[in-house]
Amino acid sequence: MRTFTLQRVLQASLLALAVGAVATSTTALAQDKDWPAKPISLIVPFPSGGTTDVLARALGDQLSKQLGQPVIVENRPGAGATVGADFVAKAKPDGYTLLMGAVHHTIATSVYKKLPYSFQKDLAPISPIALVPNVMVVNPAKTPVKNVAEFVALAKKASPEFSYGSNGNGTAQHLIGTQFQAITGTQLLHVPYKGSGPLTTDLLGGQVTLSFDTLTTVLPHVKAGKLKALAVTTAKRSSALPDVPTMEEAGLKGFDIGTWFGVLAPAATPKPLVARLNAEIVKIVNSPEFQQRMLAAGAEPLSSTSEAFAKRIDDETVKFAGLVKEGKVTIE
Repeated sequence: MRTFTLQRVLQASLLALAVGAVATSTTALAQDKDWPAKPISLIVPFPSGGTTDVLARALGDQLSKQLGQPVIVENRPGAGATVGADFVAKAKPDGYTLLMGAVHHTIATSVYKKLPYSFQKDLAPISPIALVPNVMVVNPAKTPVKNVAEFVALAKKASPEFSYGSNGNGTAQHLIGTQFQAITGTQLLHVPYKGSGPLTTDLLGGQVTLSFDTLTTVLPHVKAGKLKALAVTTAKRSSALPDVPTMEEAGLKGFDIGTWFGVLAPAATPKPLVARLNAEIVKIVNSPEFQQRMLAAGAEPLSSTSEAFAKRIDDETVKFAGLVKEGKVTIE
C-alpha cells in the first residue's frame, strides 16, 4: 500500500513538472512571437564617440526601422569593456537587452584574473557586423616621423619614454602595443582610457605620443592631416587607406590583429529569438545602405551564422590567450 502511494506521488510530481515545462515553453513561444513589443537596449561597453559606439548607432538605426521599435544605444563603459558585458550577461534573456561586443572581450578573458561573468558561457553570439583594422597613428606636430622604422629609432632614444594610449586595460589596443614593444625592442608607457573618444582627444592634444586605435575612429583625423597613419595592424592593407603599409610590410613579421564587432545576447535567450535577431542583423549588414556606411567609416561589413560567430569567439579566445601569456599581460 505504501509503495503504491509513493508511486502515485512520483507520477503526480512528474506530471506537474511536464505540465509546467509545456506551459513555460508555450509562454516563451508566445513571447517570441510578440517580440519586440517595446524598445530594445543595445549596450555599448565604451563611451560615446568611439568605433563601438559609431557602429552600434548605425546598426541601431536600421534595426529600429526593420523591427518597428526604438533601439536605444546605452553606453556602459569601464574595465576594458567588461562592465557592459557583465551587465548584459546578467540581464533578462528576453531579447530586449543586447551587447555590442568586440574582440576586446576575447582578450579580457585571459587578461583579467577574475571576471564576474564568462564571455563564452554567459552570452549568446548572434552575428558579427564589421571588421575594422587597427592603425598605428601619431600626432605629426608632436612626433614628425614618416614611417614605423623612423618611429622605432626615435622611440629608442626618447627620454622620458614615449606613451601610447588604449581604450582600456585588456583591450586590443593594449595588446597590440604590448606586441609592438616586444617585436621592436622599444619601451612605451601604456596609458589606458575608458574609450576611443577621450583617447583621441588627448592624442590630438599631444598628451600621448601614439595609439593603435581602430580605423573608424582615426580616419577623419588622418584625412584632415591632424594624425599620421604609419601602418595598419591587419595582414592586408585597408581600402580606406591604400597607401598605408601593413605592419608586416613595415618589417614586423607575423603582425596580424584586427578588431571585430558583433551583437550578443544573454545566454538563456530562447533559440528562436536568437535566430530571429541573426536574420534581422544579417539582412542589415548585407544591405547596400549599411555596407556603404561601413566602408565610408573604414570598416568592412561582416556577418555570419550564430554558430560561426561562436566559433570565431572560441578560436580568438585561444589565440589571444597565447599572446597574453607571451606578453605577460595581467590585470587584477
